[in-house]
Amino acid sequence: MTESTTEIDVFGDLRDRLIAGGFEHGTKLRAEILRGEYGCSASTIREILFRLSMAGLVDFQEQRGFRVPMQSTELRHELAEMRILLETEGLERSIARGGVKWEAQLTGAHHKLSHIESRITSAGAVEPLAALWSVAEKEFHQTLLAACGSTLMQTTHGLIYDQFRQQVVNAKTNYGYYSDNVVDHKAILDAALDRNAALARQKVRDHLARHLAKDHNGIDTP
Repeated sequence: MTESTTEIDVFGDLRDRLIAGGFEHGTKLRAEILRGEYGCSASTIREILFRLSMAGLVDFQEQRGFRVPMQSTELRHELAEMRILLETEGLERSIARGGVKWEAQLTGAHHKLSHIESRITSAGAVEPLAALWSVAEKEFHQTLLAACGSTLMQTTHGLIYDQFRQQVVNAKTNYGYYSDNVVDHKAILDAALDRNAALARQKVRDHLARHLAKDHNGIDTP
């Protein structure tokens, strides 16, 4: 059966909210409340929540229902490692395979992201633009792999990226936004456009390394 437009829209919106800090970690996701928000049936909401649980963005337990996953230092560390592996390899392949079309896509994605990050800097607050920034940041990092030649690598990266963002994003962590992001993203773009694969890999590692570092309490350092 073909998926309805409503199901596609609700799935995408709920996914984006889960990634962008729209729900507190550990929050119970009640189908009867969500159905009212989205104007669809409870069965549709439950089906979507099951799909999101398969993507690792929702926890499900019998008799306890659906919840937003709790944050975990260990899981963030593992997801950061996987992002580094996938993005560095995928970017190197894109540099080798991608042409002017990929360069234009990457430049366009960075331009959008840079504009939003500049607005955040000017406003001095992330929250008003957090959801918009989250979508633009994902688009930029996905475009790094867009010419890698492997649909499986891109799909896997997308799943890991979403889980990673969910782990680092909430109001207490400034929605995962760091002032260094502007410089980091520009450095990755420049290395990619210069076709310097080794430097591009290093810039991706540098960008994500903060999520591998831990202080003496085992908490990620900014």
